[in-house]
Amino acid sequence: MTQHSPDSLSPHGPAWTPDPERVKDSRIVAFTKQVEARHHVDLPDYDSLWNWSVDNLPEFWAELWAFFDMRSSSPYGQVLDSMRMPGANWFLGARLNYVSHVFRDRNPDDVAIIEVLEDGHSSAVTWRDLERRVADVADAFDALGVAPGDRVAGYVSNTSSAIVAFLATASLGAVWSCCGTDYAADAAAKRLAQLEPKILVAADGYYFGGKSFDRRTDAVGLADMLPTIEHVVHIAHLGLETPAYGPPVLEWDSLPASPRGLEPLQVPFDHPLWVLYSSGTTGIPKGIVHGHGGITLDAQKNLGLQMDMTSKDRLFWYTSPNWMMWNFVVNALLLGSSVVIYDGSPTYPSVGRLWEIADASDATILGASPGYLQACERAGYRVPPSPKLRMIGATGSPVPPSAFAWVRAQLGGDVPLVSMSGGTDICSALASGAANKAIWPGELPARALGMAVETWDETGQPVEGKVGELVVTKPMPSMPVKLWNDPDGSKYKSAYFDVYPGVWRHGDWATITDHGSVIIHGRSDATLNRFGVRLGSSDIYDVVERQPGIVESLVVGIELPDGGYWMPLFVVLEPGTVLDDELRRSIATAIRVATSPRHVPDEIIAVPAVPHTRTGKKLEVPIKRILQGMPPEDAVSRDAVDDVAALDSFAALRWRTPASTG
Repeated sequence: MTQHSPDSLSPHGPAWTPDPERVKDSRIVAFTKQVEARHHVDLPDYDSLWNWSVDNLPEFWAELWAFFDMRSSSPYGQVLDSMRMPGANWFLGARLNYVSHVFRDRNPDDVAIIEVLEDGHSSAVTWRDLERRVADVADAFDALGVAPGDRVAGYVSNTSSAIVAFLATASLGAVWSCCGTDYAADAAAKRLAQLEPKILVAADGYYFGGKSFDRRTDAVGLADMLPTIEHVVHIAHLGLETPAYGPPVLEWDSLPASPRGLEPLQVPFDHPLWVLYSSGTTGIPKGIVHGHGGITLDAQKNLGLQMDMTSKDRLFWYTSPNWMMWNFVVNALLLGSSVVIYDGSPTYPSVGRLWEIADASDATILGASPGYLQACERAGYRVPPSPKLRMIGATGSPVPPSAFAWVRAQLGGDVPLVSMSGGTDICSALASGAANKAIWPGELPARALGMAVETWDETGQPVEGKVGELVVTKPMPSMPVKLWNDPDGSKYKSAYFDVYPGVWRHGDWATITDHGSVIIHGRSDATLNRFGVRLGSSDIYDVVERQPGIVESLVVGIELPDGGYWMPLFVVLEPGTVLDDELRRSIATAIRVATSPRHVPDEIIAVPAVPHTRTGKKLEVPIKRILQGMPPEDAVSRDAVDDVAALDSFAALRWRTPASTG
């Protein structure tokens, strides 16, 4: 498969092309016909629809509102009041609730959630049972004094109970925010304490790697670190005895039945729904607030149009409550799709665990990280036939071209691998797939509808076919309503609009190709700039991590005081592999041939492990800072790192940095 460098895109063919017969029945074609008929335009393909969507922003989102039959207790008077960023207001006058859309028009006997535990136990929750349970918990929260705008914090495992707690919170107009039970109490408190929550929903632990982890001590400690907590609702996920919390405790399984049923409160379009968090690698994580309306509408566009999901689909995306992909999975309920949730390790007892769950649960869409797909390939895993599986999704980091070839070899040409990119900031996708858009290896098929995505150079000029900063030039309904504890909006402006005033800078380094796809090269703050040419770290990783004996890699570029540049490559070796001169030459040659001589590192160094954020992103910038002499505790918050020992191993390597760094 052809590998391309970011500055010289080599021609290559699609990894997947749409089936014309399937395209005819897709939701995106139905939506296109609606737009053509109502606006008297001709939109022959996806790219023409995308252009129309960003050139006619209010009309596009109004059409989505109609297409998905958005329901509000009062009609909107205006779709969009201005093109300001930040500051644009959407669907003025509308009142709605996310939860109302989750439960509308559902067959009560159909399955809404399949919950799978690592020990093999699984259970199904019907729509009837889910709605009844949400009503019970909402009534309990209401009785505890939870009012619109109050915050409910979750310290939860990836279970149906977490989804119920969120939906109950949102139905009251209260604000949900959560961390997984794998977070230490201190790390969870750094996020949740900002919100001054009234209620803490806490689980007793989780399953991972063949073990159960008792997290009651941390749950009690977290409650003590949240001085505004008035009650704890305790979930005995592992069946352990309830610990002695400071605040009064209610047992999740003993909450009384609701006598009235579920009655979601209608709230303004931008009323806060949930708070997500930035990675927190360099300080207190920023609280990112999203609204009911923006998420409800954009999620249906993202899932229903870009992924062609319907109530016939069943989504299984491996994630955790620490990551916005948990919210993405819950959003599938808005379409009437059922979801599969899993509390456990993706590779225990074998690397094929996710494929096995997908097959056993009749999942139609399986989502995982690029790293998981690469691990399956390295292990020589053969995916079992799964006739219902129609799509593979991947996000979290750039998907290498080799993964597309592997998926095609395993599942054939009818099942696409769709890479998407967006993130916590918008809880949506800026680039994704579409039923009528071909997929090229290593590329995200298309810019998402309604997202005015461009790539800009340093002077703020748009560029195509070459690398630039990924920006959004027009408002999006799923932009944050605000950042928490940011009354004058200064943190918000600094986070997204400091480089290009009035234009959203996403922080990714990308290329928009001549066939409308997007290539993500990595975070722009981790850009390699060697010999005056910017390089993408993901292009190097794709080559290196396909070499025999290499598990993972990390590359950084360090500017030297004398004007020089040092670009080391760090590699994690498989057991029994030795990084000798022959392997170094083999790695360097592979990089040179597949990319360019500029991509060849100055030095190749073996390390025990590569540290990541808790959502799986390599810590390139903190590692660069550590190698430049910054103490690790100043370079990155240790509670934001998945493997602190791996971080410390890089601190011990500072002597390898050329002496001219001082």
